[in-house]
This record gives sequence, structure tokens and C-alpha cells, in this order.
Amino acid sequence: MKKRVLVLVLICSSFLYAQSAFKVEKKVFGQTPCGQNVNLYTLTNAKGIKVGLMDFGAALVSAVVPDSKGQFADIVLGYNNFNGYLCENPYFGGIVGRFGNRIANGRFTIDGVEYILNTNNNGQHLHGGIKGFDRVVWKSESFENEKGIGVKFSYLSKDGEENYPGNLNVTVVYTLTADNELKLDYTITTDKTTPVNLTQHGYWNLAGEGNGDILKHEMMINADKITPVDKVLIPTGELRDVKNTPFDFTAPAAIGARVDANDQQLKFGKGYDHNWVLNKTDNSLTPACKVSEPTSGRILEVYTTEPAMQFYCGNFLDGSITGKSGKPYNFRNAIVLEPQHFPDSPNHPEFPNTILKPGETYKSQTVYKFSCR
Repeated sequence: MKKRVLVLVLICSSFLYAQSAFKVEKKVFGQTPCGQNVNLYTLTNAKGIKVGLMDFGAALVSAVVPDSKGQFADIVLGYNNFNGYLCENPYFGGIVGRFGNRIANGRFTIDGVEYILNTNNNGQHLHGGIKGFDRVVWKSESFENEKGIGVKFSYLSKDGEENYPGNLNVTVVYTLTADNELKLDYTITTDKTTPVNLTQHGYWNLAGEGNGDILKHEMMINADKITPVDKVLIPTGELRDVKNTPFDFTAPAAIGARVDANDQQLKFGKGYDHNWVLNKTDNSLTPACKVSEPTSGRILEVYTTEPAMQFYCGNFLDGSITGKSGKPYNFRNAIVLEPQHFPDSPNHPEFPNTILKPGETYKSQTVYKFSCR
């Protein structure tokens, strides 16, 4: 009996130590033009991983992680001050919605009713429109539990916002674990039938933000097919095999090895900006991709319940934005990994369903796992 009690005490002590090693800090990051405070949360685990989150856009602001020599660096692109996020920017770190990615001509039909959305990208609707979820202040509260520490963000997207139907109640929970995982859990309900497709739009550079291009990063994507696009990046409806094409990342390959190949799809996207169809048959949490940076040894793995992932390699960064380190963000200085449903799904009934109805609950999970060689 004494041995059992001792074991129990040790387990409890270990749990309490692990919990006490977590830390959540909160401060005011800035104010919106209408005077609303925006909070910045910094989550730290026992291994020194730090993640910054703000309630403007429920956005990922930073991720400070070690390299193979134990040197820490921020691997997320963004700004040191809130004013940068107020300016027009390429969705740095935000949760995008109500529909991430594109909807052709900003139009879709539900039950015989056509809805016309705001268009903001070559005549298409992109990432929720003119004022998507990345441009609003979410309600926020931090928490600590047996799984780790984090922030719960919630937002009510009202009926008619960006011309979408229905009041949409959205919750996104970020959790930083002791295993160096950043988990995102999405829960959504609606009172009218509406399309929903949320994703996280963080820009990553595993060498450290501002430290050059990502062409030497090695990428593996768990997908045998992509959804090819037309010249305005709308899916054609085809599912195309990646074998013997520049889109084959079923085995690890440098991003820069084939990004400038003579391929029509690469010309349309100015590089990689496409949706990979993940190898899965259900909505279980499965590997989506693994990225490694050879000099630092840093590794980023992505797991998701979503059926697809958009991979974009910063083709529209042009040096006009100066980041946290005071360095410009130039062409292909980052990658974006967006677990999602397929683009333009409301207009492609053959694609996985993105229509949410009253009485249903949208649930999704994505995990970003940090490690190093």
C-alpha cells in the first residue's frame, strides 16, 4: 500500500510541476480606429516554446522555437506593433473565413437562392471578402488545463456579413502543449444554411522570419493529387495526379527544386499556390505535411482533420513589407500551410461538402508540431 501511495504522490507532483511550468501573459497590443483594445497573449511551455496570439483576427503573431543548437528564433512573419496589422497585409497569421480560399465570381446557390458576395481578388471572393474574420476583433479568454495552456476566441458573424446567409457562432481554441504542439480546434453553428471553410493563415520561415527565402526548405505532403486551377486560381473540378509533376511531394524535396519548372499550373500561381488533396478516407486527424530547414534543423509537422491543404510559397511577397526583425519580406520568403476544404466547393457538388445547416455543428482540428533534428 505504501508503494502505491508513493507512486500516486510522484505522479501528482510531476503533473503539478508540468502545469506550473506553463505561463500565460496578457497585455494590450493596440487599439482599433474605433478605440477597441486588442490583446496580445504570450503562451510559454516548459521547454521554452513561446506562441503569441492576438484577438484581432484570432491571429498567430509569433512562434519562438529552438534550432538543433538550442538557439531560439521567431519563425512566424508579422509585425512588432499592432498598427502593422491594421494596414493592408497578406492575411498575416489570421483565421480566415467565413470561407477560406476562393469562391468563383463571388457567387453560389443554396436551395435555389443565389448569393452574391463581395469580390476582392481578380473578380473572385477570397478569404471571406473585404472584411473577413481576420479583420475583426474576437472575444478572447486564456485558460490552463491538463492538455496545456491556450486562448479561446469566439466571434458572431451576423446574418448578411459579407453577404453570407445566417448568424454564425464561431469558436477557435488554440492550445500549446508540453509536447511542443500548437493545436487549433474549431467549432461552428449557424441558424441558416451557409458555406463554411475556416483555416489558419500563418506565414512560416523555419530559418527565422526575415532570414531569406524558403527555397531550401524540404517539403513532404501526404497527397497524391491536387485540384488544378484556371488563370484566376479557381479549381477546374479535376483531381490531377501529382506523379511525374513539380507537385509531387510524396517524398521530401526542396521547395526550390521545381518551383520554376515549365508548368502551366506554376505559371498561373507564380509558383506553388495550390490545393493538395490529402490521402485520407475520413475526417480523422492525419498527417498533412512535414517541412524541415537544413541549416537550423527546425521541423514543422502539420496534422489535420480537413480533407485538403493549400500550400503557398510567398509568391506575392515583394519586399514592400518590413517585418519584426527590420528586414523586408521578399519574394518567396515564407510558406503558408492552410488545412481546409477544397476552394470553390459551393460550386462543385462533387467536392467534399462545406455547407453547414441549422442543427449541425462544424468541428475541425489542426495541429502544428515543432521539433528539430
